[in-house]
Amino acid sequence: MEERIKRFAPSWFAGIMGTGIFALSSFLYSSYMPFLKSFSYVLFYLNLILFYVFLIPWTLRWFMHTKEAIKDLYHPVLSNFYVTIGAAMIVISATYQVLFNNLTTSFAYWFIGSILTIFFSILTPYVMFKESHVQLDHISPAWFIPPVALIVIPVSGSVFINMYSGIFKEFIILLNYFGLGAGFFLFIILSAISMYRFILHHPLPNVMSPTVWVNLGPIGAGTIALINLVKFSPFITVKEPFFIFGFIFWGFGIWWLIMAISLTLHYIKRMKIPFTLSWFAFIFPLGAYVASTHSISMMFKIKLIDYIGFGLYFLLAFIWLITFINVTIFVFRKKQ
Repeated sequence: MEERIKRFAPSWFAGIMGTGIFALSSFLYSSYMPFLKSFSYVLFYLNLILFYVFLIPWTLRWFMHTKEAIKDLYHPVLSNFYVTIGAAMIVISATYQVLFNNLTTSFAYWFIGSILTIFFSILTPYVMFKESHVQLDHISPAWFIPPVALIVIPVSGSVFINMYSGIFKEFIILLNYFGLGAGFFLFIILSAISMYRFILHHPLPNVMSPTVWVNLGPIGAGTIALINLVKFSPFITVKEPFFIFGFIFWGFGIWWLIMAISLTLHYIKRMKIPFTLSWFAFIFPLGAYVASTHSISMMFKIKLIDYIGFGLYFLLAFIWLITFINVTIFVFRKKQ
C-alpha cells in the first residue's frame, strides 16, 4: 500500500475531470436519448467516489513521500497535472449545478477548487521559470493543463456572481475574470510555443500522443466560460459581441479536432499508442468541446451544430469506455 502511495501520479485527477464532463455531456444530450439522463447520474456518483478515493493517496503522498511529490512538481511534464485536483473539484461543482441544481454544495467545491487551481497554476510555471532543467523535448500540449484549469473557473463560478453582494460578490467576480483572463492568454502564449515544437522539432513520443487533444480543452471550456460569464455579469449590457466571439472561438476547435483525429490516426498506424495515464488527455478536452458545441447550438439556435455535438458525444463515449477498461486492467495488474 505504501508503495502505491509513493508512486501515485498527480495525473489521476485528470480522469475525474474527464468522467465529470462525460456526465455533463450525457445529461445535456439526454433530450436525444432519455436514458442518458439516468446514465449521467451513475457517472456522477462513480466520479464522486473516485475523487475521494484518489484524494487519500494524493494527500498522504505529501506527508509520507514528500521527496517524490516534490520531484514530480519539478518534472517539466508531470508538474502540469498537479492543477487537475482543483479543476476536478470545479467540474464536480458544475455537475452539482446542472444535474441537481444544488448551488450550496456546488459553491463549496467551486471555491476550494478555484483556490487550488490558482495556487498550482502559478506554482508550476514559477518552478519552470526559476530552474534550467526544461528542454525543447519537454514541450508538449500537457503544458495547456494549467490554462485549461484556470479557464474552467468561470464555467460554474459565473452562476455565483449574482448570489451574493458586497465585497464577497466583488471577490467572486475577481476570481472568475482572473481565471478566464489568465487562462485564455496563457493558452495563446503556449499555443505559439507548442506550434514551434510541432513544426520545427521531432514528433511527440507515442506515449505522449494523446496530449494533442488537450488543445481542445481551452477552446471548449473557454467557449462555455465566456458565454456563462457574460450571461451573469450585470455590468455587461451589450452581450452579443462576446457571444459571437465565443462562436468564432468554437469554430477554431473544429480545425483542432480534425488535426487531433488525424495525428492520432497517424500514431496508431505508424507507432501505436500504448496505454498510459496520458490517455486521460483524450477525454476532458473532447468532453469540454462536446459541451461547448451544445451551448453554441442553443445560443444561436443552429440545430446542425447540435447534431455535430451529438455525433462527437458518441466518440467521447467510446474513448471514455476504452480508457476506463484499460485503467481497470492497469489497476488490477498493479495489484498482482
